[in-house]
Amino acid sequence: MRAPSAREVGTAFLKLGLGSFGGPIAHLGYFHREFVERRRWLDEAHFGQLLALCQLLPGPASSQLGFSLGLLRAGWGGAIAAFLAFTAPSAVLLFAFAAGSERLTSPLGQGAVHGLKLVAVAVVAQGLLGMARTLSPDRNRALIAAAAAALIAVGGAALQLPVVAGGALLGPWLCRVVTARHGEPFALAYGRRAGAALIAVFAALLLAAMLLAPRLPPLAQVAGAFYRTGALVFGGGHVVLPLLEHAVVDPGWIGEDAFLAGYGAAQAVPGPMFSLAAYLGARLAGGHGGLLGAVVALLALFLPGLLLVAGALPFWRALAARDVTARMLAGVNAAVVGLLAAALYDPVWITAVRDAKDFAIALAAFVLLVAVRWPPLAVVGGCVAAAGLRAALSL
Repeated sequence: MRAPSAREVGTAFLKLGLGSFGGPIAHLGYFHREFVERRRWLDEAHFGQLLALCQLLPGPASSQLGFSLGLLRAGWGGAIAAFLAFTAPSAVLLFAFAAGSERLTSPLGQGAVHGLKLVAVAVVAQGLLGMARTLSPDRNRALIAAAAAALIAVGGAALQLPVVAGGALLGPWLCRVVTARHGEPFALAYGRRAGAALIAVFAALLLAAMLLAPRLPPLAQVAGAFYRTGALVFGGGHVVLPLLEHAVVDPGWIGEDAFLAGYGAAQAVPGPMFSLAAYLGARLAGGHGGLLGAVVALLALFLPGLLLVAGALPFWRALAARDVTARMLAGVNAAVVGLLAAALYDPVWITAVRDAKDFAIALAAFVLLVAVRWPPLAVVGGCVAAAGLRAALSL
């Protein structure tokens, strides 16, 4: 049996980067299906530990989870491969959109994009079903999940962090059947000293971004603004959008209309929402955009979250071995099931299913995935073809 390699990790995450529609919470369902159920890179307990940590830290939770999975599978090479492979497809698509957005507005192009949104409905529903069975298997955890979904439905994505924190607080009380895993902890190639150094680098760069960057040349100011945003956003995903708008629209780097166009495009591509930085960096005013601006903005937005999760892992590994922590994690994971259920409705369902025909396409895709077990790429092709045919017939 071959040893795990960065190439293996990159191949697995490239598949997800090309097909993970539905937003950041939905990605957790994709990851669970791919790495726990199908590839068996880790078990439910270890996946839950990583998931809870990434939900509690600032930054893009799905990208942090993917980075951590790659790190545990194949070391630093695996972590970098996971990040690049998962992020590159959406970043390239959004960079291309910045260069030629007017070419994607034809009816057939919009029909194809709509087909991808219908795929997201089916895949997120499939992920929700699998995660509900494993992360909220009893009445108390199902209650936490239901309460989390209701709170998000009423209060919106801004409540994601309070909901996750509430799950952690309720866990020791409602999840007493859960005990810590006392087997092998997840393996890391470094210890607490290296973890502390990574956290120190994160803090030093944050101080530089806050105090020094505003006095530096324009591209360094851009890097500082995106780093501050990535370091201070809790909840990730859609929660980052108002912070990004403040960072790039208020200084006049990007117009409001251009920002909103990029946000719309980000809804239609797979991969992490933070890849919107590639579009924003490419559209920077004053001659600082293009490919260099896209790369700087993208790396600056992702870097703080990745430094934090890598730094926290050695300390989290010890904490997760305690019963009280295990119960807190159980509460967090049950709350995440509720977040996924809320995400299935908003934004996935309400932006994709517009009428009975859309519902029929999404339902057929779900049945093909869950009951018939079609390959996901075949389901993607079927949904895009069906939605494109609808658009063609309406011309």
